[in-house]
Amino acid sequence: MPCNIVTRNVSVSYSAPDGTELPALGPVTLSVSAGSFMCLVGPSGCGKSTLLRVVAGLQSPTRGSVLLDGHLVKKPSRRAGVMFQEANLMPWRTVRDNIALPLELAGQPKPTRYAAVSNLLPMLGLQDFPLAYPGELSGGMAQRVALGRVLIQKPDVLLLDEPFGALDALTRERISEDLLRIWAQAQQTVLMVTHDINEAVLLADRVVVLGPRPGRIVQNVPVNLPRPRRLEDTYSDRFGKIAQQVREAIQHP
Repeated sequence: MPCNIVTRNVSVSYSAPDGTELPALGPVTLSVSAGSFMCLVGPSGCGKSTLLRVVAGLQSPTRGSVLLDGHLVKKPSRRAGVMFQEANLMPWRTVRDNIALPLELAGQPKPTRYAAVSNLLPMLGLQDFPLAYPGELSGGMAQRVALGRVLIQKPDVLLLDEPFGALDALTRERISEDLLRIWAQAQQTVLMVTHDINEAVLLADRVVVLGPRPGRIVQNVPVNLPRPRRLEDTYSDRFGKIAQQVREAIQHP
């Protein structure tokens, strides 16, 4: 079941060599409704990825708290699946075995985990490549495998940190459409970091703009566009106005 995410006055600071505190993020207070899709955008170094890591339980906030369905996040949770920009696939494992890795680590028998992968591969468009190795895959296919490795765990929350940032523009667009289709089927709660404004508006129900370091929310932009969405929607006047609103919030926080 999808769950809601709440951050309460989350701040992250680092200690400088001279002992002074260097604020990197916050305070940030936001709420992501269960089953919704939120994108975080903002200038480089504003703390977007830091916030995602705090929500994932991979980093502790200096101040504030994060809750998943009211439960305090103190460490990584099986309810949250995390995907980063690099696919980080194991080159000696096939597509099937890369995706099945979390189930293997959880002690599930091979027939069970292979059956779960077989059910997932068509959703990822990889049904013809279960025995391929990472070196035989395009960048887009590798990212689909990395996404499958997260989805196979059936998380309630997807935390995506620039997952398509290393891909070329056309592949990135195709993967964005794949993600929309997968999310429509699975309905997880999604929090995604991206630098691409059009990508954010195409995918999200809301786009949250962080200002320069230390990142604070400077604008919360609702994306009132009908679903399902297609790449063709990016050429509409309505889409352009929302994207411009996000762009102006980044340029003039």
